[in-house]
Amino acid sequence: MDAIDVAGLMAVAGAAGWVDAVVGGGGLLLIPTLLLAFPQLSPAVALGTNKLTAIAGTTVAAVTYARRTKLDRSVAVPAGLLAVPAASFGALSASHLPTGWFRPVIMALLIAVAVFVAMRPAFGAVEGAEAVGRRRRMLAIALAGSGIGFYDGIFGPGTGTFLILTFTSLLSLEFVQSSALAKVVNVGTNFGALCVFAFQGQVLWLLGASMAVCNIAGAAIGARTALRRGSGFVRIVLLVAVTGMVVKLSIDQFG
Repeated sequence: MDAIDVAGLMAVAGAAGWVDAVVGGGGLLLIPTLLLAFPQLSPAVALGTNKLTAIAGTTVAAVTYARRTKLDRSVAVPAGLLAVPAASFGALSASHLPTGWFRPVIMALLIAVAVFVAMRPAFGAVEGAEAVGRRRRMLAIALAGSGIGFYDGIFGPGTGTFLILTFTSLLSLEFVQSSALAKVVNVGTNFGALCVFAFQGQVLWLLGASMAVCNIAGAAIGARTALRRGSGFVRIVLLVAVTGMVVKLSIDQFG
C-alpha cells in the first residue's frame, strides 16, 4: 500500500469511530473500504479486522459517555455481559447463514425506523417521566444483550441504531442516554465476535491496531459532540445514518 491508501484507511477509520460513537453503523464505512483496499481479502478477515478496530473506539466512547451522562448500570452491565456469548455464537453461525437472507429484512426494519423517528419528533428528545417497570427493563436487557448481540455477531449493520431504538422505546430514555447504553453493549458484542474471529485466525492484527488509533480519536470526538449537541443532533445523525445504511444494503442486495 502507498501513503495515499494508508491515509485513506486511517481517515475512514476515524470517520467510522465518529459515526459509531453517535449512532452506530461505522462498520458500513470501514468494511467496504478494507475490501476495496485489499481486493484479495476475505469478508471474514475484513469483519474480524473491523471488530478489532471497532472495539477500541467503542470502549473509548462508552467511557466518555459514562463519565459525562446518566448511565443506568443495572441495564448496561447485564446487557453487555449477555452480549459477549450472544455475539460469539452469532459469529460462529455466520458462515452457515447467507447474509443475503438478512439484507431485505434489515432494510425493511431500517426504513420502518426512519419513518417512525421522522414522524415522531418528540421520540427520544427527553427522558420519559413515567417509571419503567422491572419487566420492561428485563426485556430491554434480553433484547439488547442476546437478540441484538447475536445479530451483531452474525451480520452487524445497524447494531448501534437498533440498540438506541431499543433503549429509547423500552426504557423511555432520550437519545444521548440510549447512545451511552448502546456503547456499553456494543463493547460486549465486539469483544464476543472478535474472540471468535481471532480464534479462527481471521484478524489482521497490525492493520486493525493501526486503524484503531484513528478510530479511538473519531470515537472520542463523536461522543463529545453528541453530549455537547444533545438528543436533537443525535436524532438527525440517526436519520442520516439509517438512510445511508438502507442505500448501502440495497446496493449490496440488488447491485
